[in-house]
Amino acid sequence: MHWHPKTSRMIRKFYLLLLLSILCTFLGATAFAQRAGSGADQIASFANDLSWLPTEGEIFGLPVNIHGQSTYINQRYNNFTSSYSGLNSMSALKSMSYTWSGTLFVGARLAPDTDFYFNPEVVSGVPFSGLTGLGGFTNGEATKAGGAQAKFYSARAFLRHTINQEGDKVVLEDDANQITQTVSSNRVVITAGQFSTLDIFDDSRYAKDPRIQFMNWGNMTYLAYDYAADARGYSTGLAGEWYLDNWVLRASRMLAPKTPNGRDLNWQIFNTYGDQVEVERQHHIDDLPGKVSVLAYRNRMILARFQDATNYVIANNAQGTQAINNVRNNYQYKTGVGIHGEQALTHDLGIYGRAFTSDGHTETMSFTEADNSVSVGMGMNGTSWSRPSDSIGISMMQNGLSSYRRGYLQAGGVSYFIGDYASASQTISYRPERIGEVYYNALLVKNVLGGVNFQHVQNPAYNSARGPVNIVSFRIHAEF
Repeated sequence: MHWHPKTSRMIRKFYLLLLLSILCTFLGATAFAQRAGSGADQIASFANDLSWLPTEGEIFGLPVNIHGQSTYINQRYNNFTSSYSGLNSMSALKSMSYTWSGTLFVGARLAPDTDFYFNPEVVSGVPFSGLTGLGGFTNGEATKAGGAQAKFYSARAFLRHTINQEGDKVVLEDDANQITQTVSSNRVVITAGQFSTLDIFDDSRYAKDPRIQFMNWGNMTYLAYDYAADARGYSTGLAGEWYLDNWVLRASRMLAPKTPNGRDLNWQIFNTYGDQVEVERQHHIDDLPGKVSVLAYRNRMILARFQDATNYVIANNAQGTQAINNVRNNYQYKTGVGIHGEQALTHDLGIYGRAFTSDGHTETMSFTEADNSVSVGMGMNGTSWSRPSDSIGISMMQNGLSSYRRGYLQAGGVSYFIGDYASASQTISYRPERIGEVYYNALLVKNVLGGVNFQHVQNPAYNSARGPVNIVSFRIHAEF
C-alpha cells in the first residue's frame, strides 16, 4: 500500500507521540521514586523534533488531523500546622506529588459536516494524600492519576455534526479535536459519544486548561458544579449547541457513575444522569471580546442526604466512619446554578469571574466537596515584554459548604474527599477554604512550555485548625 506523503508523515507522528507518552510516563515514575528531576530536557528536545510534521492530511480520501500533548506537573509543600488529622485529612508532613499525561487527538471528516474524534490517553501519577484533604485540589490532572504505573484508556470517542444556517462565515482553524472547517455564525452543533461535560460547557479564555493555565480545580470550572463524569472526568452522552450570532444555547444529558466518584458509568440514562443547560452572550467593548454565561444543572442518582447521614452518626455513635455509605438508598436530585463572565481589557490582558451555588442537601456525585464557590482572576500574555508566547495568571478563590454538609462533618462524619475527625472534640472548625494561585509559563523551545505555579491554601478542607499550606509546582507541557 502506498501512502500520500502527508499521510506517511502523519502516521510517523502518531508513533512518535506514542513513544513520547511512554517516555513521559517512565520519566514521571522515576522522578517520583527519586524525588528529583523530571527529564524536562529530553521532552523539550523530543517535542521540538516533532514541530516540522504536518497535522492535517488525507487517509482513504478522508480529511484527517492528528495532534498530541504531554504534560508533567510536579508539586510539593513543606510541613504545615495541624492540631489534628483524620481519615481523609491532607498529610501535614512535607510531601511531593506528580502527574504525567500523554494524549493523542485524532480526527477524521466522515462527511462535509460530520467529524469523528478519538483521544487515547496515558496517565501516571501520585496525588497528595491519595487525593484527599482539599475541596479545591491543586492539580487538575490529579483526578486521572492512580499510581506510578501507566494507565492507558480512551478519553474521548465522539461524533460531531454541524447544521449550518444563514449567517456570516466563520473559519475554525486546525486544532486538537477540530479539523479546519468553515461554518456559519448561525448553526446547530450536535456532539454524541464519549467526551467531557467541560468540553462543551463553561468555556473560558483565561481559566480552563490545567495543562497550560491555572492548575487548581476551582479554575478548571466552577468548583461547586457537580458535573456528571467518571473518576477521570469523562462521560458519555449527547450535547447540543445552538449558535445564533452573539448568543449560544447549550444543553446535554450525560451518564452518571454507578457510585459517587466511581470509575464505571451507569448506562441507565433515563434513571441516573446529569443534565445541564447554559446560555451565553458574547459581546465586544471597544473591539475587545467578552462574554457572560449562566449555567444550571440537575443530577439524578442514588445519593446520600447529609441530614440522614448526620442522624445516623448521632444515633449510632459512628464518628469517623463513612456514614453516608449506610444511608445511600434512594434516588435524589441535586441542582445548582452559576454565572461566569470574562472581558479582555487589552489585546494582551483579560479578567474573569465565576460564582456558583448548589443545593447542598446531598453528597457529591462526580466532582469535589463544595456547595458554593467564587473565583476571580486575570490572565496576560508576554507581548509587552517581547515574549508573546509566555503567559502569567493570578487568581483568588473561596469555596464553601452548605449547612447540611457542614453539620455532617462537625458531627464526626467523613465524606469522599474530606473529613478531619480525630475525636468527639476534634471535628472541623469550619471556615471557607480560600486559595490564591499565580503561575508563569515561558516558551522554552518551539511547542514546549515550562512553567512555575504557586498556591496558598487557607483552611484546607474547610478547617481553620489546619494549615495554611503553600504549594510550589513545576510544569512542562509539549504539544503539536
